Amino acid sequence: MRVSAQRRRAQRRIAERLAAIDFALPGSIEVRRTRCGKRNCSCHADPPQLHGPYIVWTRKVNAKTVTRVLTDEQLRDYQAWFDNARKLRALVAELHSLSLEIIGEDKQPAAQTRPKPT
Repeated sequence: MRVSAQRRRAQRRIAERLAAIDFALPGSIEVRRTRCGKRNCSCHADPPQLHGPYIVWTRKVNAKTVTRVLTDEQLRDYQAWFDNARKLRALVAELHSLSLEIIGEDKQPAAQTRPKPT
């Protein structure tokens, strides 16, 4: 399969940007406020004063959801790594898209068997 010089340059640009990425942490960050189980707590009042905020990092490990509560300091320390993971996913999607464009242009028919002469 021939790949045009333009597509090859696009692939190299993506590869260069991938190589520039430092550590990356998968998953998502969410800020939560919760209620506790104490019936007389202010979190059950009207209006409620919920506990938190709690910074929660959620990710999948061996097909199971793993959750970890982070401190403000940990979030500051890890934020660049979460950002890197987002960049990594975007670059991989870009590479997938480019690859699909290339095979979409490959319009050669599949090898066919020749009919036997009779």
